[in-house]
Amino acid sequence: MKLIASLYCLLISTTVYSQTGIDSLLSQVSRNNKAIQAKREFELARKAEFKTGLTPYDPTVEYDYLSGSPAGAGNQRDFAVTQQLDFPSVYGSKRKLSVQQGIQSDLQHRVFSQDILLKAKLEALELIYLNKLSAELKHRLERTQALVSDYQKKLDKGDAIILDVNKAKLQLLNIQQDVLLNDNAISQTLTRLQELNGGMEISLTDTIYPFVAQVPNFRTLDSLIEANDPLLQVYEQEQLIRQQQITVQKRLNLPKIETGYHSQAILGQSYKGVHGGISIPLWENRNRVKAAEANLNYANFNAVNHKLEHQLENKQYYDQLEVRENAMAEYRTLLSSLNNAALLDKALKFGQITIIQYAQDERFYFDSYLRYLQMEAEYHKALARLYKFMLN
Repeated sequence: MKLIASLYCLLISTTVYSQTGIDSLLSQVSRNNKAIQAKREFELARKAEFKTGLTPYDPTVEYDYLSGSPAGAGNQRDFAVTQQLDFPSVYGSKRKLSVQQGIQSDLQHRVFSQDILLKAKLEALELIYLNKLSAELKHRLERTQALVSDYQKKLDKGDAIILDVNKAKLQLLNIQQDVLLNDNAISQTLTRLQELNGGMEISLTDTIYPFVAQVPNFRTLDSLIEANDPLLQVYEQEQLIRQQQITVQKRLNLPKIETGYHSQAILGQSYKGVHGGISIPLWENRNRVKAAEANLNYANFNAVNHKLEHQLENKQYYDQLEVRENAMAEYRTLLSSLNNAALLDKALKFGQITIIQYAQDERFYFDSYLRYLQMEAEYHKALARLYKFMLN
C-alpha cells in the first residue's frame, strides 16, 4: 500500500492536467449518461442478488391427518416443524464471498464508466482538433476572399486577366468547401457528445488541449496503471472470488443438519418431542469442487493473459507519444519560423509567382500545418488512453 501511495503521489507530481472545458464536459457526462445510470442500477440489483442465500433455509411445516380403517381403529394426526441448516462455517464463507462479489461489482461499474468517459474525452479531443482546424481554415478563407476581391478590382482596371480571376475564385471555392466539411464534422462530433451526455446539449469551443507537464518513463507509468486501473483489479478480484467459491463448495460438502418439533396423536394418545437429522453427502455436490478449482485456474490464466495484453497495448500508446512528440517539436519549430502568408502575398503582388504557384505553395504550407494538427490530436488521444484509469 505504501508503494502504491508513493507511485500515486509521483503521478500527481509529474503529471498535472489543467482545468479545461473537457473537465466540465466529463463531469456532465458522468452525471447525465443514460448507460452509466442504467449500469449503476444493474450493479445495485446484482449486489442484492449476492446477498441472497446468506441466511438459513426456510422452515418446513407439515401436518398429516390419517383416517383409520376398519371402524374404531381411530384417526392419526401428525404435526412437524423442521429446519434445515448448513454446517455453521458455510454461512461465514458465503458472507465473505458476497463481500468480494460486491467489490467486483463496484470495480466493474468503474470500468464501464471509464469506458464511456474515455469515449467522451476522445470525442472532445477530436473537437479541439476540429476547432483549431476551423480557425486556420477561416483565416485562409478571409485571405482568399481578399485575394479574389483584389483580382476583381485589377480585372476592372485592366491590370489582370479573367483567367487569373477564375483561378482565384476556384481556390476560394475549394477553401469554402473545406470550411463547410469541417463545420459538418464539428456538428457531428457535438451530436455524438450530446448522445453521451444523455441528450443534453454540449458546448466546447476550446482550441487548447489539456496541459501535461511531464509523462514518466514507461516502467513507472505501467506500475501506476497496474496499481490503479480498475480493469486489472477486476481480474484480480475474480481470482479471489474463485478461490472463495472453492472454500464455500468444500464446506457445502459437509453434512447438513435438520432439527425441529414433532407431535403425533392416535387413539386418544399423543406423543411430542424433538426432531433431529443429518444428511449424508454422497452424490449431490459431486465434482463441484473440481469445477470450482477449474474455474480458479481459468481466472488465473485469464488474469495473466489480460495483464500482458494490457501492458503491450499501453506500450504501443506510449511509443506513439515519443514518436509524435519529436515530430511535433520539429513541425512546431519550423512552422513558427515561417511567414509564408506574407511572403506569398508579396511575391504575388510583385509578379514573382503566378496565381497557380500561389495556390500550390499556400496549399503546401496548409498541408504541413494540417499534419502537425493531426499529430497533435493523435498524441493527446494516446495520452488519454494511457491515463484512462484516472477518469472518474
